Amino acid sequence: MLLPANTCWATDPSHPREWKTMQIAIIGLGKMGGNMVKRLLLGGHEVVAYDRDAAAVERLVKEGAKGASSLADIIAKMSGPRAVWVMVPSGAPTEGTITELSNLMSEGDIVIDGGNSNFRDSIRHSEELAKKKLRFLDAGTSGGIWGLEVGYCLMVGGDPTAFEHVKPALTTLAPKDGLGYFGKAGAGHFAKMVHNGIEYSMMQAYGEGFELMKATEYNYDLRAVTKVWNRGSVVRSWLLELAEKAFNEDPELAGLKAFVEDSGEGRWTVEEAITHRVAVPTIAASLFARFSSRKENSFGLRVVAALRNQFGGHAVKKS
Repeated sequence: MLLPANTCWATDPSHPREWKTMQIAIIGLGKMGGNMVKRLLLGGHEVVAYDRDAAAVERLVKEGAKGASSLADIIAKMSGPRAVWVMVPSGAPTEGTITELSNLMSEGDIVIDGGNSNFRDSIRHSEELAKKKLRFLDAGTSGGIWGLEVGYCLMVGGDPTAFEHVKPALTTLAPKDGLGYFGKAGAGHFAKMVHNGIEYSMMQAYGEGFELMKATEYNYDLRAVTKVWNRGSVVRSWLLELAEKAFNEDPELAGLKAFVEDSGEGRWTVEEAITHRVAVPTIAASLFARFSSRKENSFGLRVVAALRNQFGGHAVKKS
């Protein structure tokens, strides 16, 4: 169920949590990172916030965060053992940030990668940081822009002592029962990878179903369909609630293009399935559907049209 505006589990006394507070830094104040800072502040934590965009830092300083002007400034503003959460895009931005932090931090400090990193990178980061006597956690984070209100589902792997140290902040970030520690480094991001592969499949199934309903002679009001399905049906879900919201805002989705990007996790899920010889045909098909969405006048489909014309004389449409 979508929560009303201004409802936040971080301040809900019915949500049992460890009310111990701590100091933590967040690097990357985008759609998720910025809201994570706000949720932590609501939970009473001391948050040091940094982003390359100084305006983003200043906005959160006004809400109670301590602003930092650089990674070195973060370290200077914190007492040990420090816990620094990296919430920047996976790949080079995360690599560069962790490398720089590792040269600034002290023995026993903690690096948390909360982005959508490949679990193999997390294993490597853990090993490299351990050589410098630094602790590492990979925190698969789900919740999107709704996380401030409903909390972030957190799937964590890495150093168990680091997990216990930062548990008060993690408990604030997560909804009730939405925090799990799954073992050694990589476990958190592997769980998040599979989570996102499943997410691809669910969204694709909803999309195909609604397209079929729209193609019939019944003139369905999809706003009404989603409203009914969200009340007691076996296909109800948070994604379907978001579909209801989207149809209420724009019944024809006329303001959108049929272009769906992928951020990597679906590809990695399929790759790992191949490695482990596990069949994931639904996830694979949903990934390939995203690839198809990015091509206008697909060459592959033009080949299909040409072959039908060649062997059967079927009509074709000229460009």
